[in-house]
Amino acid sequence: MKISWYDHLYVGDKAKKKRYQIIQAIRNSRLISGAYVITPSLSGNNVLDIYPAMELSAPWYRDEEFFIIGIAADYWEALEVTRQIIDELYRNTGGFDLTGYINGHSHAPCTGGRDNQARNMSEHVPEAGEM
Repeated sequence: MKISWYDHLYVGDKAKKKRYQIIQAIRNSRLISGAYVITPSLSGNNVLDIYPAMELSAPWYRDEEFFIIGIAADYWEALEVTRQIIDELYRNTGGFDLTGYINGHSHAPCTGGRDNQARNMSEHVPEAGEM
């Protein structure tokens, strides 16, 4: 399985406290209970997919490539992070072309609105030597 990371990874508030632990566990194919990852949809019928981080090491995903754009500490937080990504995508593009949005902009967090603090969730994914 090949995993690549969004340069401006979305990280849920609870996941921020243990983001390095989550990222390293995923990079090293270690099982990590409770954490979730958010990726562009593999099926094309949706914009995003949510996976338990533990599931990425399953044999049926061995030949898959994952581009992780968000992490969360639990399922409900994964839903919230997903909502925030979709909200930012629509607010900035007026549509749902996630690939074009990710490839075509330097990530600037949304401002304004009642969820301003929650939307400002972008985190740089550290390289192994930075930890």
